[in-house]
Amino acid sequence: MTKDLFREDSYLKACTATVTASGDGFVRLDQTIFYPLGGGQPGDTGSLSWDSGTARIVDTRYVDGDIAHMLEDGATSPAVGTSVNLAIDWDRRYRHMRMHTAMHLLGTVLHYGVTGGNISAEKSRLDFDMEDTIDKEAVGAALAELVAADHAGRCRWISEEELDANPELVRTMSVQPPRGRGAIRLLEIEGVDLQPCGGTHLRSTSEVGAVRIGKVGKKGRHNRRVNLHLDD
Repeated sequence: MTKDLFREDSYLKACTATVTASGDGFVRLDQTIFYPLGGGQPGDTGSLSWDSGTARIVDTRYVDGDIAHMLEDGATSPAVGTSVNLAIDWDRRYRHMRMHTAMHLLGTVLHYGVTGGNISAEKSRLDFDMEDTIDKEAVGAALAELVAADHAGRCRWISEEELDANPELVRTMSVQPPRGRGAIRLLEIEGVDLQPCGGTHLRSTSEVGAVRIGKVGKKGRHNRRVNLHLDD
């Protein structure tokens, strides 16, 4: 099983690793900084290099229960046992981190159940279980206030039993936190938010920067979709 270094430090941009499995268009490693597609957040992209070659990593996904780094078409996969250097496309990842933290803040402004969501570097969305109309200006102002307040963000772990004893921590209605590892990862935005999340996040809300509420859509009688944009 790959050691997921990004779970403990989202700001790691490069690392070394050893190839544990190699196939047509993919490699698995003993450890990685690459986030795999999940929780609405895209898989990381970047580069892989070793003594006799280089390759682009065009996606990162869970395949058969472990992290697979997907290589560009035609790339040669390094052999098992090869020591490799990893580097993520940091600008893209950092925008995902800004978006993901901003979406958690939005979820505290609109305190409704979350029915879905998706993150990208340019535009993200959250779907809420609500019938009420949304005042975009008021929501945008409240979101900007949380960003500017410079709330600290950090991740910590609780047991599955602790989560069972505190079911209100789970805000997502259609997806439950993954189980089976014995522990559940929480994102805590100090004084603002605490909920299970496996994604990559910021150390401070101020790093979100300029964020704007975009189109608000009605997706059924009990569903509102709110789009978010980064303005830089």
